[in-house]
Amino acid sequence: QEGGMSLDIGRLIAGGNATVRVSDLDRAIRFYTQVLDLTLVRRAGSGWALLDAGRGLLIGLQAGGLAATPADRERSSAVGLDVGQPLEEVIATLHRRGVHFHGDIVDAPGAARLAHFADPDGNELYLCERR
Repeated sequence: QEGGMSLDIGRLIAGGNATVRVSDLDRAIRFYTQVLDLTLVRRAGSGWALLDAGRGLLIGLQAGGLAATPADRERSSAVGLDVGQPLEEVIATLHRRGVHFHGDIVDAPGAARLAHFADPDGNELYLCERR
């Protein structure tokens, strides 16, 4: 244990972040860092940034625009779960537990590999294997 919390080595899920889709990554980074005083942890080009909100909360900003319709905007956020084992092993374990993944593993060059799925209520989740 470290600081009263157990270490995550070997666990299926080992932390994560909430992801917010934004239309302008530079503007969003300025807002979250300058207005809300969050710390920019990492930026992956013009498509993604990770912010530290403190007390273990990480917020990922995903560029790509906001959907035009209210129904699409409902899906504009997702929760990312960092894996504690190789991504394919975690996918296989969760698949055996009834989880259905959407599409193939997404490779974000230099940043991470992602596998998307949803909870029983349709809330978007994704597994993240960071590089």
